[in-house]
This record gives sequence, structure tokens and C-alpha cells, in this order.
Amino acid sequence: MSARPDRPRQLRAQLGFGLLTIGTVACALGLATLATGLATRRRSLLELGRRYVAVVLVAAVGAFVVMETALFGHDFSIKYVADNVARATPGLYTFTAAWGALEGSILLWALLLSVYVAVTTWRFRNRSDDPLVAWATLVQYAVLLFFFALMLFAANPFKAQTGSVPFDGAGPNPLLQNHPLVAIHPPFLYTGYVGFAIPFSFALAALITGRFGEGWLAAVRRTTLVSWGFLTVGIVLGAWWSYSVLGWGGFWGWDPVENASLLPWLTATAFIHSVMVQERRGMLRVWNLSLVLATFCLTILGTFLTRSGVINSVHAFSQSSIGPWLLTFLGVCAFGCVGLVAWRGDKLRSPGRIDSAVSREAAFLLNNLLFAGFALVVLTGTVFPLLVEALQNKQVTVGQPYFTRLGVPIGIALLFLMSVGPVLPWRAASGELLRDRLLIPAWAGALTLVIALVAGAHGLANVGAFALGAFALTSIGRSVVVGIRARKRATSEVLRVAAARTVRSNPRLYGGLLVHAGVVVLAIALATTGGYTTKREVQLSPGESARVRGYTVTYLAREVSESAQKTTIKARVKVSGVGELAPAISTFPNAAEGIGTPSIHTTLWRDIYLTLVSSPTSGRVTIGVQIGTMVMWLWIGGLIMALGTALALVPVRKRDVLARRIAAVAGDDSAPAPLAEART
Repeated sequence: MSARPDRPRQLRAQLGFGLLTIGTVACALGLATLATGLATRRRSLLELGRRYVAVVLVAAVGAFVVMETALFGHDFSIKYVADNVARATPGLYTFTAAWGALEGSILLWALLLSVYVAVTTWRFRNRSDDPLVAWATLVQYAVLLFFFALMLFAANPFKAQTGSVPFDGAGPNPLLQNHPLVAIHPPFLYTGYVGFAIPFSFALAALITGRFGEGWLAAVRRTTLVSWGFLTVGIVLGAWWSYSVLGWGGFWGWDPVENASLLPWLTATAFIHSVMVQERRGMLRVWNLSLVLATFCLTILGTFLTRSGVINSVHAFSQSSIGPWLLTFLGVCAFGCVGLVAWRGDKLRSPGRIDSAVSREAAFLLNNLLFAGFALVVLTGTVFPLLVEALQNKQVTVGQPYFTRLGVPIGIALLFLMSVGPVLPWRAASGELLRDRLLIPAWAGALTLVIALVAGAHGLANVGAFALGAFALTSIGRSVVVGIRARKRATSEVLRVAAARTVRSNPRLYGGLLVHAGVVVLAIALATTGGYTTKREVQLSPGESARVRGYTVTYLAREVSESAQKTTIKARVKVSGVGELAPAISTFPNAAEGIGTPSIHTTLWRDIYLTLVSSPTSGRVTIGVQIGTMVMWLWIGGLIMALGTALALVPVRKRDVLARRIAAVAGDDSAPAPLAEART
């Protein structure tokens, strides 16, 4: 009789583990069936192999649902639940606890990858006998199999609690229950990470089948953009979370885990640019394949850095023993990719070549080299301390000066190329054309440079960012205006209609321009916040004031609030012209130290950022005061980039492809290759 109350809990753990087992078996069967079908060229086996995707998806969704029911049901017989949720944990953070630690994050990875694979399988449902699609699906099964097996043997989220079942759990990490962004930032970041498995699988399939043309690019363009868009938003949200939660007043500290998310973003950004060169000119085949393969490998490296426990970071919330698993998988992927590229090396030669150094393809190639160089700088600074510790048993730190010294010049060069590249024609540019397209942007940049210097701007990087930002925005504006005026320049009604359709139906071009505008806004905001931010710490008694950059900061009183989740001490502070703010320190039952929560007043131009440096247990308190400039434009720039990505994903109607081809005759040569877009 006494065992009956525990039976539902035991069944929940068994059900979750059983679903993971079903998913693992389905991946293995799908992989084996496709391999047999490809070897024997039997279409029936290829059809059967893809159907296991539905089983994998159901297993992943079911396991995630079981985990959520265990979290909300406070099933502390499951170790993951006991370690990551408590009875007093609010509902939002109970839900987000599903990915707050190692085992749950791997479960989320498997769930998202199952969704990606299912969508891809449905998208190519009419091409199941195509060897390219079949090999890509086989690779997807292999990646899924690794993560399902990882949960079965090394990171089981449904592992039973050893010993007696506790009445209450430990609760989430305090930093993971202190801001609602925990419900958005990790899923967005993981959705970006996981999605790169799809272009990776098609790139491997292209190498295996020997189909190196533009067909595989058409198959992965949209998925790559979706993944890149989610990763971009995830990185910006992570910066916002760091700014709003950690209380240090910054948003990017070149932390190893931050760098781990930036690395695949850099290589994916390079691929998105260089793929246009292959679509238009048939060039950079090896380069594009290498970028796709490197991007996926870097996502595995990022997972290793985040979840293996090899680094100390405010973002690394897990200590585990899965490092050897991830390193082995990374090694297999990396050596397999290099081997396939070497095997196909002679057949990967591109038919096209760069005709002129002053052309769009040359600018894109230089752009790619800069992105690759930036990625190498970040990778070296991130991995070097780990290598030194492993080989010499010494701890070294690569700090912000290294990344700033090497990264800022690359960033400035990328900003310049982003301004010039889109306005250059393919193949070659004449002096007259360059003068026509770059004269106004150059004047805008020069005028901004003079204004910035007169206004007291300092630092070569800051002044350069302002000038190049104006140059880039003017160049982007010019491209939009040229597209709109194409209709007026048309010499016939047919061309006029075609040019009008170009403006309305070229989402890829104008989405890209909007993304570039967002990058410019981010660059200007970074230069402004970096060069025009004031930080001070003031010690005040109740009723006492201090003056910081024109604002009067007055400490009013101390307030204490208690709940089952935490105890919070707030300092009520009045800021002249702003009102009352309340920085706080919260103490959680499972944390030895208090967690600070800044109080921020944000406007388009200025941020008032207050932190409680010391808990006001006595009459006197230490308050950190930071006056930042244009911080909100960082988040606005990220929003613009997200909107541009969404616009670029709008489907293109085939009848409009011909319209853009005709419109090009009217002078709009900035549109992407029509035939390449028709294939997408």
C-alpha cells in the first residue's frame, strides 16, 4: 500500500527514458535503412528510411513533455528535477528549468533538431529517391543518434534520485530565476545552433555524391538564414540579459561562452555572403563547403565549452563528464569533413574566376577573409588558455585587450566593405560607375567625420565607426532609392512594370540591406557606449546625495521583501529628472552569496544604471552609478537585423524572377542572380 503513491513517479521516469530509447532505436533504424537503400539503390528502402523521422519527432516531443510534467509535478524522485526546481520556484522558471542544466539542454537540442529534420524531410518529400537528399537525411540521423545516445548513457535527464526522495528541490541557479529572458534567450540561441546541422548534412551529401553545383545551396539557403537569424537574435538577447541581470554594467565581456556563440555566427555570416558569388559566378565552391562544415563543428565546440565544465564562466551553468563524448564527436566531424574535402579536391575547382579587384565578387571574397580572420582571432583567444592548462597545467587568461586590439581593425574594415560591396557591379567596375555610386556616401562619411571631431569625439575606432556608419547608411539608402527610381528610368511600359515588381518582390536584396542597416546601428551604438559611458561608486546615508554627470542621486531608504523563493533588499534611490529607482540584492536558499539586480532607466539617448554594491544593513550604502549613451540602440540594431532576416526569407514568386531579369536592363544590377533565386 505504501508503494502506490510512488508508482506514478516511477512510471514518469520510466516513460521518459523509454521515449529516449525509442528515439535512439528509430535513429539507428533510419540510418541503417537509408544506408542499405543507397547501397542497393532500392527506392522502397529510401522511402521507408525517411519515415522513421516521425517516430524520432514523437519520441523527442514526448520526452520533453514528460520532463515538463515532472518539473511542474515536483517529481523529486528524478534527480534532474530535484537539482533544478523547488516548490517555491515560480511557474515561468519551473518551465525554463527544462533547459537550465546539462541534461535538459541536451534534451532541448534533440527536440529542436528533430523538428528541423522533420520539416526538412517534409519539404523534400517528393525527392526521397534523390541521393543528395537521402545522404543528407542519413547524416541528420547520425547527428540525432549521437545526441539521443548521449542522453541514454552520459546525460540522462530521467535519472532516478539516489537514496530517499527529498521533500523539496534545490531550485534553479539564482541567475536563471532572476529575469524573464531566460525563457527566450537560450531557446533562440539553441535554435540557431541546432539549425546549422541541416546545411552541414547537405554539404556532406554534396561531397559524397559529387554534386558540387549550386543545387545543394538552394536546398539549404532558407534553413541557413533561419538559423543565422535565430543565432543573431539569441546573441543580442544574451547581451541584453548580461546587461540587465549580471549588474556589471556591460553587455559583452569576451567571455569564453559568449565567444562560443560568436564563432559559428562569424563563419555562417561569411557563408551567407560568399554563397551569392557561387550562385552568380560559380566560384568559391571549396570555400563555401568549408564554411558550412566549420560552422557546424563550431556549434559542437560551443556546446563543449558551455556544457562540459572545462571553463569557469558566469554563463556556464553545468559541470559534467560529457566532455570526452563531445570532443570525440567533434573530432569525428572535423576529420571526416577534412577527409571528404581532400578526397574531392580535384573535382571542386570552380569554373569562374575573379576578373577585377574592383568588383562585387572581389569585395565578397575580402569580406570572407576578414570574417575568417576574425573567427580565428576569437577561436585562438578562447581555446589558448585551455590548451595551456591541458599541456602545462598553468592557468592563463586572455582578456579584453587582446580581442579589442585585433578585433576592432577587422570590424572597421568589415564596416567599410559592407558599405562598398553591395554597390559594386559583378565582374568589373569603371571609374565613372564608382564615382556615381560612391560620391554621395563618401561626402556623407567625410562630413560626419568632421562633425564628430568638432563635437569632441576621441579614439580612432570611435571616429572611424561614426564616419563609416554614415557612409554605409547613405550607401544603403542610395541602393533603395535606385531600386525605386528604376521604374521611372524604364523606356517602356513592360520595363516599368518589371522594375516596379523588382522593388516589391526582391525580398532577399532589401532584407540584406535592412540587416546591413542594423549592423551599422549596432556599430555606432558600440562606439558611443564604449567611448561615452561614466561609471562611479558613491557611498550615501539616507537623505544624502551625490552628483554624477549632471544627475543628482539621492538615497532615500531601505526596503526588505521576503518570499518562499528569495529575500530581497532594495535601496530606494531618487535620480533627478528621472524619478525613483530601486537596485536590489536577492538571496536565494540555494546560494551562498546574494545576486544583484540593477535598476535601469532607459531612453533612446541615455541609460541610468544603478546597482547595489553593498547590502544596506546599516545606515550607509554603496551604490554603483553608470550613465550610458545610446545603449538602447544596441537592442534596436538587433531588432532591425531580425526584421531584415525575416524579410529576406519571404518567398519569391517565379513570375517575378523574370520581372527582375527585365528590370536589370533598366539599370538595377544590384539584384541577386535571377536563375539562382528561381532554384530556391
